[in-house]
Amino acid sequence: MSSHIEPCQIAAAVSDTPAKRILAVASGGGHWVQLLRISPAWQDHDVAYVTVAPGYRQYVPGRRFYTVSDAHRTNGLRLLRLALKVACIVLRERPDVVVSTGAAPGYFAVRMGKLIGARTVWIDSIANVEELSLSGRRIRRFADLWLTQWPSLARPEGPFYRGAVL
Repeated sequence: MSSHIEPCQIAAAVSDTPAKRILAVASGGGHWVQLLRISPAWQDHDVAYVTVAPGYRQYVPGRRFYTVSDAHRTNGLRLLRLALKVACIVLRERPDVVVSTGAAPGYFAVRMGKLIGARTVWIDSIANVEELSLSGRRIRRFADLWLTQWPSLARPEGPFYRGAVL
């Protein structure tokens, strides 16, 4: 087994037929970097990106791009606004697949995607060395493919370890 999550592993989860609509979602910083690292998996698909930093648009030229406010569990009203905006994006995009590397925007996108029948992929951040992120722990029943980037955090029932993105 490779020590890195290969784009082909994500591609297998993303599609068994060409031309899927994919919603790729991540917060800023390392979450965004990790999402870009696996983006070759969906290069031949119709992709829209959602993130928290307008400046990230430059990394995905020619793709639909949405920004949302980031929120934390202690910011109740901001979290509600984030959830509503993500719901609107999911309803507008109607993705076949939602892929996220976290955190809050990805959590809501995976939840909303599951409600409309999309396949869902959650890849917990490599920064979570000793335990899964809060979002990662809560997303398990909504993710069709639930991954961790640390072998020590993998469990038979999930999350599964298939390597690291970085």
